[in-house]
Amino acid sequence: MNRNKLTKRFLLLSAALTMALSQSAFAGETVALNLDDAMLRAFQTNPTVSIAQYELDSARASYNAARQSRGISISANHDSKRSGNNDAPKNITNTHSNTLTAALPIFTGGKLSGSIKQAKANYQYNEVGVQRTYNEMRSTVTDGYFNMLQADNIQKLSAESVTRLEDHLKNVQAQYDVGVVAKVDVLRSQVELANAKQTLIQAENAYQVAEANMNKIVGLPMDTTLKLDNLLVYNAYDKNMDDCLAYAAEHRPELMQAKYGVDAAKGALLVARSGHMPQVSASATQALESDHWLGDNRTKWYAGINVKMNVFDTGVTLSKIHGAEADLKKAEETYRDTVNAVNLDVRSNYLGLREAEKRISTTKLAVEQADEDYRIAQLRYMSGVGTNTDVLDAQVALTQAKTNYTKALYDYNTSKTALETSIGVPMSNPATAVKVQAAKTAKAVKAAEEKTEEAAK
Repeated sequence: MNRNKLTKRFLLLSAALTMALSQSAFAGETVALNLDDAMLRAFQTNPTVSIAQYELDSARASYNAARQSRGISISANHDSKRSGNNDAPKNITNTHSNTLTAALPIFTGGKLSGSIKQAKANYQYNEVGVQRTYNEMRSTVTDGYFNMLQADNIQKLSAESVTRLEDHLKNVQAQYDVGVVAKVDVLRSQVELANAKQTLIQAENAYQVAEANMNKIVGLPMDTTLKLDNLLVYNAYDKNMDDCLAYAAEHRPELMQAKYGVDAAKGALLVARSGHMPQVSASATQALESDHWLGDNRTKWYAGINVKMNVFDTGVTLSKIHGAEADLKKAEETYRDTVNAVNLDVRSNYLGLREAEKRISTTKLAVEQADEDYRIAQLRYMSGVGTNTDVLDAQVALTQAKTNYTKALYDYNTSKTALETSIGVPMSNPATAVKVQAAKTAKAVKAAEEKTEEAAK
């Protein structure tokens, strides 16, 4: 492939990516969307991901500040004074002084180490929080995507029901016109058709709401028409309950955050207890002072050790310690409660998955049986053997069987997503993957260009 073709392909890829991420380009238009596209758009436009990243940046800065507080701090101070004597008004003195002080903490009784421990745990908490946000965003996008597919399928099934009832009404009307059936058959068929049309109107409205919700998730204008790939299919899930529980114990973000919450509480307790410990620091000061600006004469220097200890504060420090101990107990209980909640969540989603899996096979068979039953009921009615009620009942049963099958597929897919989220299957940022791929493509194009140029020489 020559250089021009490679360059053209790369430009087309860049243009396609730019258009894909544009929110305004598709206003009022139709957009074809698969699940990967939806995921990429959501990660690019949804503020939840950005908020989690900013929280992590803030926590990282606080952690760095806590670690750097162990080092030397240098401060500069300038002071200008004008003084006089009330008994001698003309005797006025100007004093200008500059000091440069370096200080280093030597012993803080656990205050610094506790602050660092607390800041580190908070940083780790938010670091896991970003992963948790990714996982939850995957769940949000997937649920919205499947919900729209489900609404579309229900809408189509409702339309099929209306079509069947319309065709059946025509047959009933034809037979009534020749005096084969009674007027009541026509009236009953008309009522059933009217009810089916009402159901179709509700299904169409539900679809429009699901579509608007999906547009909101992926950051498209609300009036955008979406065309989704049908992913409501059955793919077997091979993990058992014990595998899921074990995986969740190691990967569920909420569990890791609860652990870091305990670590942060331990750090806060160290800080509180340091109030009963001596605070030792070393300092060195260089001072300049004179009666004229800038104050750079009569140099003095100081160096020493400072020891400070709280002797009596009416119980303030003790109260802080008791509060920090209570916070630690609270964090430990929160962790224990989180473990139980995660286990329940995993079990609930796993059982829901297996229930939907069983329903898929039974409802699929029910669809085949209901379809055959409806066909037979129609033939019997046309032959004058069966009744109109038999046909209408068979039609309702067929629609319900198809709805149950679609619902089972929907429940299985959403339960699978919920289970993966509950056990903590990690989700990476697809926007980052696109950037990496674009960089690789650019690198490949550049390498191909260099190779072509080398060959030309």
